[in-house]
Amino acid sequence: MAASDTNVLAAASVAAAKPKRGLARITPQSRWYWVRMLLQNKVAVASMILLGIIVLSAILAPLIAPHDPRYLDPVNRLKPPSNNNWLGTDDSGRDLFSRILFGGRVSLLIGVSVTVAAAIIGTILGLAAGYFDRLDSWIMRAMDGLMAFPSILLAIAIMVSLGAGAQNVFIALVIVYTPTIARLVRSSTLVLRQQAYVESARSIGMGNSAILTKYIFPNALSPLIVQCTFVIAFSIIAEASLSFLGAGVDPQTPTWGNMLRDGQRMMQIAWWAAIFPGMALVILVLSLNLLGDALRDALDPRVRER
Repeated sequence: MAASDTNVLAAASVAAAKPKRGLARITPQSRWYWVRMLLQNKVAVASMILLGIIVLSAILAPLIAPHDPRYLDPVNRLKPPSNNNWLGTDDSGRDLFSRILFGGRVSLLIGVSVTVAAAIIGTILGLAAGYFDRLDSWIMRAMDGLMAFPSILLAIAIMVSLGAGAQNVFIALVIVYTPTIARLVRSSTLVLRQQAYVESARSIGMGNSAILTKYIFPNALSPLIVQCTFVIAFSIIAEASLSFLGAGVDPQTPTWGNMLRDGQRMMQIAWWAAIFPGMALVILVLSLNLLGDALRDALDPRVRER
């Protein structure tokens, strides 16, 4: 063997013996491999940074906002962006930057709370429908009935019945998005209940509730998490749409939908009144969708086989 080949083999053995650090220590066999895949995705990291900035800005809005978002100042109405009002003012003289910060709190609160409630209810319904055949037709026909209506039209119909308000927006959107999660969990349950480990659990006398909580639900969690990221984005868009149409929260409450509704009437004379709230909504929803796509790829078990 030549000396050069000996040197190459020696270098390779030294590199193999060198302990791995950081993300390299997480191998495809590790249960946390999806974290490595997610952090190696530059788009996902950028999305998480943007989401972190938006969430922190919303949480710290009372400390960051330079003005009271409800303070009316007719003297300074429709002022363009300046040192005093970074993003300008609306037709009532209210500071747009402050209103966008506080509007983010409403959008995130409704988006997250709707997703949590819809995930809990939809998971229970999906597990029951997928595991118990006698309940499947009853539950899923009800879910199909709700999904037969376009989501925004169903939400508007519910809001017309209940009246405007943040609490009613929450109820309407939970009803709208629960069927989507229920169908996803049901499809996962139908596949998982045929697996060998579930059959083994039945053979040793394990009860249905134990099988659902210990075996089926944990294995259905990955697609559920991915779907929840999209439901948050859809809920935020739906809340903004309802507020834009005047069927959402109180018109005086600073929300991005209310700001878009007020700003679109003044696009020709005060473009900033609609552009900046729209940009905030686009950035938030786009970041959530990109993060959801990255999570779907990272949690895909086929990635480990590549």
